Amino acid sequence: MSSWSQIEKAIKERIIMLDGAMGTMLQKQSLQEEDFRGERFKDWHVPLQGNNDLLVLTKPEAVAKVHNDFLAAGADLIETNSFNATTISQADYDMAELAPEIARAAAQVARDCADAWTEKTPQKPRCVLGSVGPMNKTLSISPKVEDPGYRDVTFDEVKTSYIGQIEAMVDLVDAVLIETVFDTLNCKAAIAAARHVFDAVGYEKPIIISGTITDRSGRTLSGQTAEAFWISVAHSKPFAVGLNCALGADEMRPHIEAISRVANTHVISFPNAGLPNAFGEYDESPSDMAEQIKPWVEEGFVNILGGCCGTTPDHIAAIAKAAEGLPPRKPVDPETTLRLSGLEPFQIAV
Repeated sequence: MSSWSQIEKAIKERIIMLDGAMGTMLQKQSLQEEDFRGERFKDWHVPLQGNNDLLVLTKPEAVAKVHNDFLAAGADLIETNSFNATTISQADYDMAELAPEIARAAAQVARDCADAWTEKTPQKPRCVLGSVGPMNKTLSISPKVEDPGYRDVTFDEVKTSYIGQIEAMVDLVDAVLIETVFDTLNCKAAIAAARHVFDAVGYEKPIIISGTITDRSGRTLSGQTAEAFWISVAHSKPFAVGLNCALGADEMRPHIEAISRVANTHVISFPNAGLPNAFGEYDESPSDMAEQIKPWVEEGFVNILGGCCGTTPDHIAAIAKAAEGLPPRKPVDPETTLRLSGLEPFQIAV
């Protein structure tokens, strides 16, 4: 039985644990400009510090350390360090042509770590999610206030950029995680890209989709409520759907609960360690975060739990301990009816 098949079996019996914040843990290593450049890019013409994805080429041991720390804390699933490994996002560093190579290397580093842990703990297989981030360009919102119809990119350009990223990872990852979605149209381009790649390679991998509610308004940046977002992406038949980033557990609770009421698939959530303080740092302790999330499990909201910004291996271990022995959510079986969505959900009663 493959590791992913074992995850599919285990998710019916217990909460599956995802990892925590890659960026937070890389920052803790105090990496400098020379670490990001390495020997290969020592003379690159623009600053590279902050391009965390590039570290899979220049300092892969730093990325592997993060993966291994989260695996040691109990993570079943780890995300590739490929959040910005697209031609569009890497253009900020004039590295667009390197995006597929970065995505491939990110998948390989994560694969090696997960396989090593699976070999050590075969009773707890570890799997890899190919992280597909939201990009730094949006299809739904104009970057020019004076020209609402203007867009920096087209749907086809975004889809093509995602194809390159997913194609580079598909044979090494167990599932594709389209995450931190603030623009549903970008997400649809990523879904279309994944389907394109699956058709090209002749096999499919599960898709997981995680949106982000940008503030206490309860909406994504492109304006959708959590339920409307689910209706918009339900056609992709994801293995799991949910929310991550932007909010801490307390603030995220009503929105993850809303998705859990309507999604006929598994629910994933990986909130931040609270809201950022005045210095942009996250102060919520592992015990506080675990205490806030435990009722989600007790009340049947979630199947997969992890952490986003500010979360460390200690956070993941605390959440795993809080969820231990508690039953996972059972996907709902909604009545057959017509469901539509714009900014709000719309259901036609039978």
